[in-house]
Amino acid sequence: MATTLRMQRHGTTHRPFYHIVAANSRASATKKFLEKIGYYDAATEPSVFVVDEDRLRYWYGVGATISNTLKVLVAKKGIKLARVKTTVSKTGGAKKPKAAKAAKAPKAAAKKPAK
Repeated sequence: MATTLRMQRHGTTHRPFYHIVAANSRASATKKFLEKIGYYDAATEPSVFVVDEDRLRYWYGVGATISNTLKVLVAKKGIKLARVKTTVSKTGGAKKPKAAKAAKAPKAAAKKPAK
């Protein structure tokens, strides 16, 4: 399922209020969502932006995309997001670190008999 972190508009005319939600990217902008992780109230002075940083990092870490407007708000708040880097071989197993391969090479050379 393609997940996106986006803002869901609520409130009245000329008085917007947004919920920050994790939702299926194919779902309607005002319909079902997976989880509410915060809110943004632009009508107050100064504007209020509250988000659960742990849940935001979780959803981003598992591959959710972030809307452009939400990226700007997250950057203004100073939240650093990073994806978990994983490498998977074509057979499905995890690759061995390169340091382990380098450590095995000298042992193999030492076992060979000299001519």
